[in-house]
Amino acid sequence: MGSVGLALPWEARIAGAQRAQERRVEASDQLSGETAGAASVAEDSALAAACQAGDLSGYERLYRLHGARMKNLARNLLGNTLDAEDAVQETFLKVQRSIGSFRGQSSFATWTFRILINTCYDARRSRLRKKESSIDEETETPRPEPRAPGGHPSLRMALERALGTLTRHQREVFLLYEVEGFQHAEIAAMLEITQAASKNTLFQAKKNLRRMLEPPRGTGAEAR
Repeated sequence: MGSVGLALPWEARIAGAQRAQERRVEASDQLSGETAGAASVAEDSALAAACQAGDLSGYERLYRLHGARMKNLARNLLGNTLDAEDAVQETFLKVQRSIGSFRGQSSFATWTFRILINTCYDARRSRLRKKESSIDEETETPRPEPRAPGGHPSLRMALERALGTLTRHQREVFLLYEVEGFQHAEIAAMLEITQAASKNTLFQAKKNLRRMLEPPRGTGAEAR
């Protein structure tokens, strides 16, 4: 009898999404979704316009809407809360300085998160250059905080170690999709890649994580 594999953290999210897609969409549900989507696009455009006009309340609104999510992503990329807060603050300064270059080719939120991701990696490179003799692995290894509560601590630590072995792009796409809940269209705009590349990178990241996290074949009942 074969061994039972680990219930990897992202599988529950995938199963839930599949069940949601299988549910029949009523006309009222579809209309409500379209209305909410239109409102979200309008709000994003209004937010961009306010910031471009130099309205400080626009930046305050941007922070209220996305600040918590930005801090969470930055912490997952940088490994600690203090650096994450610094990165978010630096991101808002960069947004303010470069707001004139925003042309609406993506949503304002997506553009902001792209600046955040680049800021985080600039911070990592700067931090690595300042290291002299010892490297604190606890600081350098990102600690993802999945939105779903729970999860066994040993599996959590194993996932953290496994994430540290992924390539930069695999780790970015995995965190943005599975931890932060962005869609591939948004991720593609943030990382300036195609949606197909985002999907393929996520597939490869999951494949590598599964290989590192699942127990080897032949363990369990067969090993007795």
